[in-house]
Amino acid sequence: MPNPAFGFIRFMFFTFNYGRRCLAGAAVMGLISAALPTAPITTEQLTTRMIAAINGLQYLRCNVKAQERIGNSIKVARSQMKLGFKPLKIYIKNDRGVEVLYVTGQNDGDAWVYPAAFPYVTLSLDPEGSLMRKGQHHSVVQAGYGTINDLLRTSGTRIDNGFTRAFHYVGDSVVQGHPHHVLRADYPQFRYLKYKVGRGETIRSIAEKYGCGPFRIMEKNALSIDATLAEGKILLVPNAYGRKVVLCIDPKTYLPNVVVVTDDNGLYESFEFTQVMPNQPIPAAEFSTDYKAYKL
Repeated sequence: MPNPAFGFIRFMFFTFNYGRRCLAGAAVMGLISAALPTAPITTEQLTTRMIAAINGLQYLRCNVKAQERIGNSIKVARSQMKLGFKPLKIYIKNDRGVEVLYVTGQNDGDAWVYPAAFPYVTLSLDPEGSLMRKGQHHSVVQAGYGTINDLLRTSGTRIDNGFTRAFHYVGDSVVQGHPHHVLRADYPQFRYLKYKVGRGETIRSIAEKYGCGPFRIMEKNALSIDATLAEGKILLVPNAYGRKVVLCIDPKTYLPNVVVVTDDNGLYESFEFTQVMPNQPIPAAEFSTDYKAYKL
């Protein structure tokens, strides 16, 4: 159990700078220039290749600029990431020096977190717990492209798969200096619904039904991720992930380098991936607290 004295950390891995929504949204959309002539590829081909590329990852190195709306502010984080898959191994360091290491089957399932602030000791925290999830759209185990498959995945447990079917290939645009395929979903029927909690339901199971992600439910209803939901409780739950989603996919790797999600309040979140190096082996030592370059 982490020392309560460290509660101020609130998972400092994402130590954010604040900005205005309109400026952040304009900056993100500025990454995408005017459309180029459409390439001969279909929506099904593009989504199939992208999902295959993500599922085929064994290793990934990248830098990520994340923008997430928390309350009325956009929070910005810049991080370096190393990931290994099957089993999942994650190392992240942000621009404030905060480090996170998670290795499947180690540390009793907790992540190691070095806060880069007083008292300068490494903590062991549940990556899916309320401390690490507070003020975060996603958990550390979704680092990299962990949320993208969820956007496109259909499921028998989903109440409506209409949002997933809304994705279409809309042409090519120049992103990060070279052409990318653009996959876009427009879902004008996005809204919050009143939902009556059933027996044994959790925030995660309800989020899975609607494909909306747990954070929107947590924020709208002032809940923590591990809150116990009383049967019959009425929650406000979004019927989809967002009103509009744009994915800019590298035609060489078929990995999405830019992800932008908006809703009726503007920018909800965006992720820009740079210096992406897929499937270049990463030594096991780099997923260890003993690695000499880390402060963990």
